[in-house]
Amino acid sequence: MNFLSFLPTGIIILNIIFIILLIFFERKDPTATWAWLLILTLIPVLGFILYLFLGLTPKKRKLFQRKQEEDELKKYDGKLIAAELKERIKDFDHLEQSIIRLAFENDLPAGLGYNQLDIYTSGREKFADLFEDIKNAEKFIHANYYIINDDQLGDQFMQLLTKKAAEGVEVRLLYDRMGCRNLSRYAIFKLEDAGGKAVPFAPFVLDMNYRNHRKNVVIDGQIGYLGGINIGDEYLGESRRFGDWRDTHLRLKGESVDSLQYRFLLDWSFASGNDLMRKQKYFPEKKSRGDVAVQIVSSGPDSKEAEVKSLFLKMIYEAEKTIYIQTPYFIPDQSMLEALKLAARSGVEVKIMIPDRGDHPFVYAANNSFVGELLDAGARCYRYKKGFLHSKTLCIDSRVLSIGTTNMDVRSFKLNFEINAFIYDRERARYHNQIFAEDLENSEEITREIFENRGWTMKLRESVSRLLSPIL
Repeated sequence: MNFLSFLPTGIIILNIIFIILLIFFERKDPTATWAWLLILTLIPVLGFILYLFLGLTPKKRKLFQRKQEEDELKKYDGKLIAAELKERIKDFDHLEQSIIRLAFENDLPAGLGYNQLDIYTSGREKFADLFEDIKNAEKFIHANYYIINDDQLGDQFMQLLTKKAAEGVEVRLLYDRMGCRNLSRYAIFKLEDAGGKAVPFAPFVLDMNYRNHRKNVVIDGQIGYLGGINIGDEYLGESRRFGDWRDTHLRLKGESVDSLQYRFLLDWSFASGNDLMRKQKYFPEKKSRGDVAVQIVSSGPDSKEAEVKSLFLKMIYEAEKTIYIQTPYFIPDQSMLEALKLAARSGVEVKIMIPDRGDHPFVYAANNSFVGELLDAGARCYRYKKGFLHSKTLCIDSRVLSIGTTNMDVRSFKLNFEINAFIYDRERARYHNQIFAEDLENSEEITREIFENRGWTMKLRESVSRLLSPIL
């Protein structure tokens, strides 16, 4: 008998066995299971290879479990924080208290801190202040970025870190191997030669699909940054492809910097094997404290709960008047989609702003596919036309505001490591809504007529993208 004659049958049998195993391993996530089953059925051999790189294999699951267990062991005593939280939330109304409590229960480090807070809407504003703060650093700089490009801004950033390391400042750089695939190896070597440290967040087997999407910096334990802006010339609006870049980022001075520091040191311990959590010098007494209440909440595939997503859902269900969302990727899972539809149908003003252009054809089509359902429910959707919209914000009732790295998509909810600030300050929430209103002037509303008149090619792309959305 010719071996080749049995090859197709053998492939079919092996594929069936793998599909059975997949159903067993992914049984907690039926949407992802169906997406992978589709891929395995249509492209059996290639689908198997893709799953080894992109799927949650037993080896990856074990790594996530180990990280979760290690993070739990390193968590500081929550009793004092809980007592302090109980006292502090007395000044907040019932809606705010319920969100604050959920944030704390989901993510123990999410104590309520008071801060001075600045909101940036462009990369030029952010980097002017960030680079000045780095220049003035005296003790340490802890930076975590998803993307650092090998371009003018990336070179300026790496040179600045290298200079500070040479001056004796402790510099630690944590980067995502996939997002920083264009980062100059030479720049890393120069930083290390100057005394700084730089490590990728996770092994290559994880970085392919489970990415550290966080963008946070802590300087001397006094100043913290987080938000959507990575390191690259396009974030200054200097990309021919994207043009102007509209994003949102935060600068904090005050108590919540400790929560940012805490998250960085947990990630650093996982990536480098060096546990610095117990060193008090990284949690100094704060020189200044503002009056803006903030909780820092992180989430990732290593978490028991989808912490940021849970808080998004809580905010949406608690909203009574308005829900304003900006996101470059609008690919909600079923729970998020239903929450937004219910809010719109119950009379809450739901406005969602997405980019007019996409940085990925499948993602852009997937964005479009979900818009139709929300229009049917009474929500209003807009395409931002002045450049590329990369901002990731959610604000309800001009009362509670979230700004961070988390997109309104399945990838951010399940596959990426993310971090967000939840802000309980009506002045800042109103300021966000003012920015949102200004962005509306540079946007086109997606009416029912416009949506219905899209071409058949877009409809086809939407159908395919919708099926693949759980793993995009």
